[in-house]
Amino acid sequence: MRFRASDVARDIGGRLVGPDVGIDGVSFDSRTIRPGQLFVPIIDQRDGHDFIDAAMAAGAVAFITARPSIGGAANAGGRSAIEVPDTLDALMRLAAARRGRSAARVIGITGSVGKTSTKDLAWAALGASTRTWANERSFNNDQGLPTTILNAPDDTEVMVLEMGMRGHGEITRLCEVARPSIGVLTRVAEAHSDRVGGIEGVAKAKSELVQALPMDGVAILNADDPRVAAMARLTDAQPLLFGETPGAHVHVTSVVLDHLARATFAATTPWGSVLVRLGISGRHMVSNAAAALACVGAVGADLDTAVEALADVRLTAMRMDVVRLRSGAVVIDDSYNANPTSMRSAIDALCDLPATRRIAVVGVMAEISEPEREHRSIHAYAAHRGVELLAVGTDWYGVAPLPDAAAALQALGELGEGDAVLVKGSRVAGLESVAASLVDG
Repeated sequence: MRFRASDVARDIGGRLVGPDVGIDGVSFDSRTIRPGQLFVPIIDQRDGHDFIDAAMAAGAVAFITARPSIGGAANAGGRSAIEVPDTLDALMRLAAARRGRSAARVIGITGSVGKTSTKDLAWAALGASTRTWANERSFNNDQGLPTTILNAPDDTEVMVLEMGMRGHGEITRLCEVARPSIGVLTRVAEAHSDRVGGIEGVAKAKSELVQALPMDGVAILNADDPRVAAMARLTDAQPLLFGETPGAHVHVTSVVLDHLARATFAATTPWGSVLVRLGISGRHMVSNAAAALACVGAVGADLDTAVEALADVRLTAMRMDVVRLRSGAVVIDDSYNANPTSMRSAIDALCDLPATRRIAVVGVMAEISEPEREHRSIHAYAAHRGVELLAVGTDWYGVAPLPDAAAALQALGELGEGDAVLVKGSRVAGLESVAASLVDG
């Protein structure tokens, strides 16, 4: 038992109806409830209140509700409910209260590309010598971030919290809950740019993280991205720059790739010089690993054990998963998401593989400004790199589109030695089925 229903009611200003039960963790998804957890029904595309019975049957011991009729009936049924006006606000307030009682140092990570991979790398690097907790998958929004905080073990020393952005003010709101003392900014690029008025709007929205840091905090910034490096002027925190740009505090040199595009590189840091061998593919992962090393130094964790952990790290699924098929062909499953910057990086990774034929199966890049221009620029970039482009479900790339995953698989035909295939698109493209069929095939 980590806290009680009465503690929850007090922290969120709710009314407890039913027994004062012990609670061990929180979930907003009835399908993933674990016994002993508190269920928080979110009203979004579907009303989570409709799944309270399923959550309780799966082992939830209490639930929050914005429907008084459900809460009022809880006592008679022996169930514990906490009545509030708004369940999402209650989740955020509860996480803020629990964060206020935690001694853990919080690292916030954001960026248009690389934030989930950087979170994964930092989690592994820090976890080698400290008790570290981080978001599962991409739980980086108003629902996922507070849930991550609430499910952190009581003895957590460092929390690594990915922060997503789909509009101005969102990162500020997440920072009010998480109160990070260290902030990491990976890149500013065309991602969700249609929501914030273009790439300069993206930079402004992302900078909310560094502006939220305290004076005794640390702003870990990508020296290789001028928009990010310039954010050192926007924060009272100490800037700590990483990258290949001379003068970066965590300075990367001597990058070499192996036959699966896994990088080895040297890094000079304020805490010592190290040679890093990454267990994941893609040259662009070097920047993310450098950010992870900066996190290690910022919290005073052990640098050498961090480097060892980076050699064995595994990323969140559908991010630069490189698989060699029985036929000898190589598949890069990077199907989780896409924007123009990450698409170019993935194409570069494809080109870094030894192959005689390279094919990119691509889907729509969603929520970017000037989408047709950006998609056609990717087609041009692929052609310049000698990559054949198969577009699924969109004609924005300027090639005749394939209607679905089955058609894409048919167009690929028999793959063998010398073939390399990249699968990448935004979540709405659903291209993970193409990658799964190739790998499981």
